[in-house]
Amino acid sequence: PGTSKWNKIEHRMFSFITQNWRGKPLIDRATIVNLIGSTKTKEGLKIRCELDTKAYPKGIKVPDVQLEKVKLKKHKFHGDWNYTIYPNKKKRK
Repeated sequence: PGTSKWNKIEHRMFSFITQNWRGKPLIDRATIVNLIGSTKTKEGLKIRCELDTKAYPKGIKVPDVQLEKVKLKKHKFHGDWNYTIYPNKKKRK
C-alpha cells in the first residue's frame, strides 16, 4: 500500500512519509495531512499536501457513449492500472 499505481515520485516519497509519522497517532484527517505535508527527503524533496473538504457525489453512472469519448491511453505494464488521460481539445471562442 501507499504506492499509487507505482508512480516513481510517490513511490520514493512513501517511505519518508511513513518514517515521519512513525509512532504518532493518526487521530484525524488534519493530523495526517500535516504529517504528510511536513515530510522531506534526505535530498530536500518536499511534499505539498492539503485537505480537500468538498463533498463529491457517489455512484454516478457514465454512459458508454460518453466514456468512449475519453482519450485514454493504456500503458504497456498493467494497462488497467496505468494509463494516461488526455484532454479533449475544445475550440476557443
